[in-house]
Amino acid sequence: MFLQINIKGIVQGVGFRPFIYNLAKKHNLLGYVLNNTSGVSIEVEGKRSSIDKFLKEIKCYAPPQAVIFEIRNNYIEPFGYKDFTIRDSEDHEGKFVPISPEIATCNDCLKELFEPSDRRYRYSFINCTNCGPRFTIVKDIPYDRKFTTMAPFIMCEKCQGEYDNPEDRRFHAQPNACPDCGPGLSLLNAEGAEIEVSDVVTEVCGLLKEGNIIAIKGLGGYHLACDALNKDAVSKLRARKYREYKPFAIMVKDIETAKQICYVNDEEEKILKGTIRPIVLLRKRPEYPMSEDVAPRQNYYGLMLPYTPLHHLILAESGLVLVMTSGNISSEPIVYYDDEALNRLKGIADYFVVHNREINIRTDDPVSRVWRGKEVILRRSRGYVPYPLLLSCKFKGRILACGAELKNTFCLTRDNYAFMSHHIGDIENPETLTSFERGIEHFKRIFNIEPTCVAYDLHPEYLSTKYARSLDGIHKIGVQHHHAHIVSCMGDNGIDGEVIGVSFDGTGFGTDGRIWGGEFLICDFSDFKRVAHLEYTPLPGGEKAIKEPWRIAASYLKRIYKDNMFDLDIDFIKGIDKNKWFMIEKIIDKGINSPMTSSAGRLFDAVSALIGIRQEIYYEGQAAIELEMAANCKEEGSYHFDLKDLGDKTEIALEPTIRDIVSDLLDKVDTRIISSRFHNTIADIILKVCLKINKTSGIDRVVLSGGVFQNMLLLNKTFDLLDKRGFKVYSHHRVPPNDGGISLGQAIIAFSFY
Repeated sequence: MFLQINIKGIVQGVGFRPFIYNLAKKHNLLGYVLNNTSGVSIEVEGKRSSIDKFLKEIKCYAPPQAVIFEIRNNYIEPFGYKDFTIRDSEDHEGKFVPISPEIATCNDCLKELFEPSDRRYRYSFINCTNCGPRFTIVKDIPYDRKFTTMAPFIMCEKCQGEYDNPEDRRFHAQPNACPDCGPGLSLLNAEGAEIEVSDVVTEVCGLLKEGNIIAIKGLGGYHLACDALNKDAVSKLRARKYREYKPFAIMVKDIETAKQICYVNDEEEKILKGTIRPIVLLRKRPEYPMSEDVAPRQNYYGLMLPYTPLHHLILAESGLVLVMTSGNISSEPIVYYDDEALNRLKGIADYFVVHNREINIRTDDPVSRVWRGKEVILRRSRGYVPYPLLLSCKFKGRILACGAELKNTFCLTRDNYAFMSHHIGDIENPETLTSFERGIEHFKRIFNIEPTCVAYDLHPEYLSTKYARSLDGIHKIGVQHHHAHIVSCMGDNGIDGEVIGVSFDGTGFGTDGRIWGGEFLICDFSDFKRVAHLEYTPLPGGEKAIKEPWRIAASYLKRIYKDNMFDLDIDFIKGIDKNKWFMIEKIIDKGINSPMTSSAGRLFDAVSALIGIRQEIYYEGQAAIELEMAANCKEEGSYHFDLKDLGDKTEIALEPTIRDIVSDLLDKVDTRIISSRFHNTIADIILKVCLKINKTSGIDRVVLSGGVFQNMLLLNKTFDLLDKRGFKVYSHHRVPPNDGGISLGQAIIAFSFY
């Protein structure tokens, strides 16, 4: 019997061919296996019973990193093979194959890394078919060494022998190398001059213990590292990076250390120790002596375990807990070229650890957390990308979705695959725009996708929108921001049809030309109807009001209390500069640079300012995040609100809510109680509005999306209220709830029109 097999999936660079080779040998089958630009092709000859067992075991025992999407079989007449071999890759027209993401250093390589008798002892680039760099070194497909940034490194005789041996775990491991033939480390001073040292790792450990800041070249770019327990070092890093408050990620050597610093449940431990090694948000243990500057005013640390050999070596030898933050200046993308690092990070880093393996595409660390036993990805990047999302719909055309402005990702589609990009960042400067454009060209090349349609956000000033609209010879579809949020979550959960969509975020351009962000939609893939929203309020000074949320809080008080607002005996009023306010009041009255918004994010910001938590912000979402952190979760009280019937929609009036908060402030109620009551109120608003929509529409499925639902306190309260009233509630897991998930929604909506 002769069988042809074609397999699609992530099966290249994960030890799949040697697995097939050894499986065929086990069952006495003849033929071959090879990589091609569609996946893997196999031909086997042998007894029917042996071939049947062979097929079954492919599905049951494939390597842990292999992901099989599809297996196609075709029985034909025997060819007459004499052996089973692994053939060289072949290229076909219409080439297309998913590529494996980066894989954290495996246990076998770790044993060798710390074994003095091993020839790769303390070698910072140790890897095998089960671990190491993938996506960040790929230049083209198929995934062969000549198409990666390892091409310049000619393997020595020993490495070549491993590479050629199907029974070795380094068989066709494209980054395979050793100290004799592979990449190496160098230590540079702040001026970029090389420092001669006998051992770079040992020297770096000493420098970190002395309080220095080290720029370390990793898989997808540079990190900035320092001793997280050294307050002076952390403060110095904040000052040099212009990052006053935004939390730093930390890296620790093992799970035992992680458990000393944070509370870690079983699912969190599984993710921390897994093959991706994202930054995981974990609740702080108050007794651990971490510098407060690592994550000021936070209840959580973003913590990760080492995922490269270099990380393991530094953490093991130094014994330190390290700040490990992206190597960039705030608002710019992570640097990944050596010359760029020396230029952009000069003045931040005291020393640089560099290596001579090129990074082909920059990739930040991913961020996730666990909610109700399941992972929620907040930043989808290294390790998750370019793993495609397999959708129930098959895209008729090839679509490019350009995403939003903040936390940008783009998405390319082919067949029923959605290839969401790595985290690009906030496209607010030329550097990030260039990264966005280069990323698109790279994805188009490696997945052989030339889009015939482009989807983009309706906001005319987004650089991603301007890019999309500048493309020639391609069908263009504008997609409303909050519709895209809801459909993104629907795609994440594999559902279609009509839903009640609750889309709460900071900013999204509405179809009425105003700024939306507190929206209730009835929608499906192709259309939406806005059926309710938070009342509009002005943003005095536009973008300035986002950075100074006290302005929004004051505008609420002005509207409610008018000229009597300064009679309120609360700290917020006492802290207002009256001369500054009177100027702001004028621009509100005249409608100058004071756009109206229904944003839930801005409401959270305003309440944070009103109750004295955060008057100005230094990073996106800071006021709302600190409001959540301040809440006393045991408080069950809430505030009043009104639902106003406007005929075709409902408007949520918040004057009663603000009055109740002011009353609590006058009564000197604890800030933690006020924060909790406010969160309870927003959850209650969502429930009441959804009940009202359900009464007229009969829809019982509620989809929660938008950056506000990164707030776990709000998400928990909202989910419980809706669930108890019989709603089926959907939230994000594989795709970020923030604007990082927008591109998937755009792609699916464009598909429904195209």
